[in-house]
Order: sequence, then structure tokens, then C-alpha cells
Amino acid sequence: MNTVNEPSKATAPARVESPRGAWVSHWAPELRILLVAVLLCAYFQFLNHDFLLSNASLVNLSQYIAPVAIIAFGEIMLMIGGDIDLSAGMVFAFAPFMMVFANEAGAPMWLAVIAGLLAAAIIGFVNGAVTVYLRLPSFVTTLGTLFLINGITLTVSRGTPAATPGSPEFAAVMGAWGYSEIIWTVAIAFVMHVLLRHTRWGLHTQAAGANPIGASEAGIHVNRLRLGNFVLAAVLAGFTGVLESFRITSIDPQAGGNQIMFLAVAAAVIGGTPLTGGSGTIVGGLLGAAVLGILSDGFTLIGINAFTFNIILGGAILAAMIFNIHVGRIRRKGAR
Repeated sequence: MNTVNEPSKATAPARVESPRGAWVSHWAPELRILLVAVLLCAYFQFLNHDFLLSNASLVNLSQYIAPVAIIAFGEIMLMIGGDIDLSAGMVFAFAPFMMVFANEAGAPMWLAVIAGLLAAAIIGFVNGAVTVYLRLPSFVTTLGTLFLINGITLTVSRGTPAATPGSPEFAAVMGAWGYSEIIWTVAIAFVMHVLLRHTRWGLHTQAAGANPIGASEAGIHVNRLRLGNFVLAAVLAGFTGVLESFRITSIDPQAGGNQIMFLAVAAAVIGGTPLTGGSGTIVGGLLGAAVLGILSDGFTLIGINAFTFNIILGGAILAAMIFNIHVGRIRRKGAR
């Protein structure tokens, strides 16, 4: 029997995904949330023509998105590894006061900003060290530092707001100009995206979050990564507080708090980062913050109160979590 021309199933070429299909598959979570954002913009623009055509509305929208997104970037890095930082909102309020104290001690403004970020980094290091080396759940560790940092901030400030120092030009770059915060946000998003998707730190963070034991056996320094991500998250929270202090020209010891931290976590979850760890996306976190900003600003313009926003926000978080869990299960079955 002549079998030379018969195709062999064993040697059949594997199906190769086209570059376009691979691109779509790679960006699928981001494309889904982008579609939601576009549809929401179209809906609110139809109801109120000033939604996207008014400079004041665009400034308000960008200033809502920016702080939520920057803190979300740090939370995403932690959530990928299975951790969370509940103290981010308090670091947000603490770092600007350290900046003011450094400036009053004679440091130039750029050095005072670094001092505030260094103070935030120390808090992140403490959070990470206690969580990693004493093996406490990050929820418990950062819940404790949440109250600790809030108490320190109120004590050193005596519960009184302080004026933001610095020249008008420096303030404009650091947040006083209407669009400066969103420019900082996009720049940080780019850096964080590259860090997560194209560097050993980011790739190892994802591997450690998906399988800590396997990653450790493969030679990945899991504890070092977790510690570094706690520091990174705290620095981003502190930097956000600095930007906001220049925007509102005042530093309030009661600013930030749990509200902005939970909004950041919500943006991360809506953007495709599950609380179970192992995966996440910086661009998705930025788009998740955009969705929250669009909902908040849109509801304000059409006269719907904040209670309705909280209802929608809660439903969106639940829907996003359910969706992320089921997508993860489908992917795991497909990989088997």
C-alpha cells in the first residue's frame, strides 16, 4: 500500500494563531473595559451635551480619575501577588505633611517631595516586612498600620490643615494645573505597564501570585518581590497625596482615607485584576478608574445623587469579580 501522500495526524501542523488574533487575545480584558467606558461616555454625552465638550467637565473628570488610578497601580501589583494594602489612603494623607516638615526645615521643594515619598516608602517597608517575615495576612497588617498612620498624621498636624508650600510654577507641574495630574497618571501607567509586562520583576510577580511554591522552587525570590511591591504601593499612594495637596492648595489630615483606597481597589477589580492573585493589568486599572470617574461625573451632570453611584459601584464590583473568576476557570480548563 502506498502511503507516501497520505496525511499523518501525528505530524499535522499545529494551529498557529495570527498576529492579529494574538494581539486581540492579549488585550482582551482592556478592550472589554474600554468598550464599557466608551458606551458610558456616549450615554452621558447624549443626556448632557456638556459632558465631553466642556473644559470644566473634562478637568473634573481627569482630576477624579488620576488619584484613583495611581493608587490602583500599586494595589494591582500587590493583588497580583495575593496581597492588599488597606493603609494606602492614610499614607496618602501622611506623605504631604512630611513634605511640609522637610520644607520648613530648609529643604528645597524637590527634596521635600522626595522626603515625603521616602516617609511613604518606610511605611511600605514596614507593611511588607511584617507581612512577609512575620507571616501575617496583609489584610491584618495594613489594617493595623491604617489606624497607626492616621493617628500619627493627626498628632503631628494637630488635626489642622496646612498650606501647600512652593512656587506657583512648581505647584502647576505637581498638580495645580488642571491636566497635570492626568499627565502624571498616564506617564506612571506607561512605566508600570512596562514594569509588569516586560521586566523580570513584573513577570516574576505574576508567577509568584499564580503559584508561590512553584515560583520559589524555580528560584524566584517571592518574599523580596512582595516586600518591594509593598514599598512601591506606598510610594505611589504618597505621591498621589502630594499631587492632590498641590491641586487643592491645602493639606488636610483627614484627606484620602478609606474612600480613595477602596475606590482604587474597585478600579483594579473592574479593570480585570482578581483578588485571588496571579494576574492583573495596569491599563485595565487605568480604564477601571476612568469608568468610575465617568459614572461619578455623569451622574452629577444629570442630577443623580451619590447614593445611586454607590449602588452602581457595588454592583459593578460584584459583576467584575464574578466575571474574572469564571474567565480564570475557563482559561485553566483550556490550558489542561
